[in-house]
Parts: sequence; C-alpha cells; structure tokens
Amino acid sequence: MTFQEIVSSDKDFLTPDEVKDVVGCMPYSINIQAKDDPAKLGFPVCIMGTRVKIPRLGFIHWMRYGNAPVVVPEDGIYRTAEAV
Repeated sequence: MTFQEIVSSDKDFLTPDEVKDVVGCMPYSINIQAKDDPAKLGFPVCIMGTRVKIPRLGFIHWMRYGNAPVVVPEDGIYRTAEAV
C-alpha cells in the first residue's frame, strides 16, 4: 500500500505487509522489532499472539509528525501537543 492508500483506507488496523513499502523494510523485520522492542519502531503496534497489528491512525500520525507528543482529546482526533 502507498501512504495515500493507507490514509484513504477505512481499516482500523494495518498489517506489517501493508506498511512495508511506506516504511521501506520487510514485514518480517517489523514483526521481529515489534516483539523485541516496539518503542524502536516509532509507530504504535498491538501484538496478539504471533500477529502484529498497527493502528492505522497512529501510523498516519507517526508518518506526518514523527515521534511528536500526541494528545487525543475526547473527539478522538490525533494532534501534536503544540496544536492543542
């Protein structure tokens, strides 16, 4: 998937295979890093058994703003701390 396809998607979660081209690495590498030290990925991940899922909105935020502090108010819209 391209970044624009990810943005346009209505999926709540993505797989490592879907973000591999945007991140520029093999899905297996994302799986291993997510299980070993997920903080080093930069974007949020959820690990369910052997499966790694990536919250789409969290991934989009990371792509746009990097590791900027995030504030998610009651409306559920991701914003950087400076934008609040």
